[in-house]
Amino acid sequence: MGYNQQSENDERYFVEFRRKMRAAEVLSAAMEQLLKVMGFTGKVSVVVQNGRVLKSGYEEGYFRPEQSREWT
Repeated sequence: MGYNQQSENDERYFVEFRRKMRAAEVLSAAMEQLLKVMGFTGKVSVVVQNGRVLKSGYEEGYFRPEQSREWT
C-alpha cells in the first residue's frame, strides 16, 4: 500500500472516529475496533446519566504508524 493510500485511510478512520464521538457511539465494539485500527493512544471520556450518554470527548494523543516509529 502506498503512502498516499495509507494517508487517505488514516484520514478516513479519523473522520469516522470524530463522527462516532459526536454521535456518542463510544461504547460500541465498532468504536473499539476503530481505535485499534487508528492506533489511538489518547483518552476517551464518557458521561452517562440514567443509562444515557450525556457527553463524550477525547484528548488527542495518537500518532500515525510512520510518526510513532520516529519517536521510538
